[in-house]
Amino acid sequence: MRPIHTVLAAALACATPLAAQNPPRTPSARAPRPPAAAPASAAQPAPPAVATGSDQRIPAIVAAVSADRLRADVTRLVGFGTRHTLSDTVSETRGIGAARRWVKAEFERISAACGGCLEVFYVSGMVGPTPRIPTPTNVVDVIAVQRGTTDTGRYVMMSGDIDSRISDGMNAADSSPGANDNASGLAGTLEAARVLTRYRFAGNVVYAALSAEEQGLNGGQILAQWVQQRGWRLVGVLNNDMIGNVQGIDGITDNSTARVFSDAVPPTETEQERTRRRSTGGEVDGVSRQLARYVDRIADRYVPGLDVWMIYRLDRFGRGGHHRPFADLGYPAVRVMEMHENYTRQHQNIRDENGIHYGDVLEGVDFAYAAKITSLDAATLAALSWAPAPPRTVRLSGAGQPAAILAWAAPEDSSDVAGYRVYWRRTDSPTWDFSEDVGMATRHVFTGRIVDNFYFGVASLSRDGDESVVVFPGADR
Repeated sequence: MRPIHTVLAAALACATPLAAQNPPRTPSARAPRPPAAAPASAAQPAPPAVATGSDQRIPAIVAAVSADRLRADVTRLVGFGTRHTLSDTVSETRGIGAARRWVKAEFERISAACGGCLEVFYVSGMVGPTPRIPTPTNVVDVIAVQRGTTDTGRYVMMSGDIDSRISDGMNAADSSPGANDNASGLAGTLEAARVLTRYRFAGNVVYAALSAEEQGLNGGQILAQWVQQRGWRLVGVLNNDMIGNVQGIDGITDNSTARVFSDAVPPTETEQERTRRRSTGGEVDGVSRQLARYVDRIADRYVPGLDVWMIYRLDRFGRGGHHRPFADLGYPAVRVMEMHENYTRQHQNIRDENGIHYGDVLEGVDFAYAAKITSLDAATLAALSWAPAPPRTVRLSGAGQPAAILAWAAPEDSSDVAGYRVYWRRTDSPTWDFSEDVGMATRHVFTGRIVDNFYFGVASLSRDGDESVVVFPGADR
């Protein structure tokens, strides 16, 4: 997401900017922003050499994503006729059972190609009776884990949905191709696994095919609870739900923008945390919002021809997706999807009516566009997994002083930390607009920058140019 304001030259002179950005959108009518005073740091030891630009491995990851393989996977998933949660589980050619067995076999093929680098398994749970699952039903997710080499307690996840539906959400018999919703997101997850298993990462990468999204986010709830029970340190969930439509119901055709939805603050926030936030700020700085900003920066840095529009909502208005069960438990989780939806191609019986072709069929998927969004996911997973763990116990002080003071602790395993980067922005800006590398210091004094007027954060850096998600003061985990 590009800044919505013009950055003053005086501010640029004292800050290391983020990745190159597109020309700003038309600024809103407001008083000019005052230039920010130059920061100063306390004396600090000489840091290890840190790549100041991008990780040179990630452009190859972006380029490796194949629109043709996405097309083949979506075609295969559509070929199961219906993937409704209540559809056939015995047939080898039709229904949800055949679809999930194919997904598992595909993950196993990907694993065989990388020498067995994936652990592939089912995670399941009984659901029902509920209004949308009237009889007890075994809801089955397919999971593939690519184990990290050093920080083996840290996980990042990409997910897509197996199931599909038509106009009647309870119709498990008629054809329900679900090409865009959500074979496209599941195909993207499979493709990310193909590309990323060519590499080794410090942290674990999880590829998840979730079930029963259309019946109440059941597969996501089952997996989120399973993850919580095992104590995973899950630092990011990218849920891909509909990544292939470019012709919107609003009449706009757009193949260069993606939306990322994120929650403002976790619902797990305690009363003490809420009280502190009311006093110190951070209403739009929860862990999921920081992940969304991270995805935005990755797009700017690595994915040509794709801009991210951060949507400051948990999900679309009054609707839900499979990132929500993770966000509900306090994990950083976002929904990544197309910019313009077409409701004639979602949850519709296949038919022609009043000159309109209804139905979620293959012809409605733009696979080059789906490849762009998949490459963004893969780049984000790689950057997060190569990055060091984020700083801990980040604290901000400076009330009544001429300088803000940010302090933090190194990650528990700081062996791959090559330095830290502090960020700041005006409180009415949606993005981290300014940054400065501060070496191995764990305290930074922003001389001349009043704590009341800005938000501050810090990220860990690697020698290869990767960085962790920015940690907002008091929001560390």
